Amino acid sequence: MYKHAIIRRPGKSSVRGLTSVDRGKPDFERLIEQHRHYTNTLSSLGLEVIELEALEEFPDACFTEDVAIVTPEVAVITRPGADSRRGETLHITDVLAKFRQLKYITEPGTIDGGDVLIIDQSCVKRHCIVGLSTRTNQSGAEQLCAILSEYGYQGDIVDLGADVPAALHFKSSVNFIDSHTLLVTQTCFWLDCLSAYRKLVVPEGEEYAANVVWINGKVLMPDGYPATQRLLEQNGFQTMVMPISEISKMDGGLTCLSLRLT
Repeated sequence: MYKHAIIRRPGKSSVRGLTSVDRGKPDFERLIEQHRHYTNTLSSLGLEVIELEALEEFPDACFTEDVAIVTPEVAVITRPGADSRRGETLHITDVLAKFRQLKYITEPGTIDGGDVLIIDQSCVKRHCIVGLSTRTNQSGAEQLCAILSEYGYQGDIVDLGADVPAALHFKSSVNFIDSHTLLVTQTCFWLDCLSAYRKLVVPEGEEYAANVVWINGKVLMPDGYPATQRLLEQNGFQTMVMPISEISKMDGGLTCLSLRLT
């Protein structure tokens, strides 16, 4: 169960952030409204939300998950793959140091938290899966797996290459919805490192809906994907639909908007 969430309020510069998709320019007022709804939802699910001030010099800083990987034992400060984001890490260390020991990814490694899926099956297995991408390289993935191996995590590194050209990060395509079940896109269904899990495949045309986040018994999912919502609910999962139109214009998703701590 999560107890805390660290989020960062979007700055006005957010509408000029990095994006690999063309869904139009975000509307700042609507972005703030959607971010506030996300924040209030986390609070309603029992999390103490720590909201950090906007960083106007870093348009993508509201995506706090990319600058750190947090487990129950340690927080690993990343080295983001985009040069323009690397300064963000300096603004997350103080708050994370209150909760976890800190370790760091170093040059030449690059890694974004959005490419890292941590699945903790308690006594069965602790699993870290890292997807290589334009933001995460082999060195960064190997460094993270080496750090987490000290705490008993099995590490797997996967390279999806051109198989998922529309996905910025690994967690655009794969996320856990309980300790034994994953929501995945069809492309990722056959990954060897996922063979031990039960997998639900998002319907064709709703691939963006794979970016869901489990929080204290609920699955938060983007609105506008009714077939995926039915799939989840028919399999016994309780969903909460979240407005995310402006966040999606920034290549963002529900997972990357917070750092969640047990």
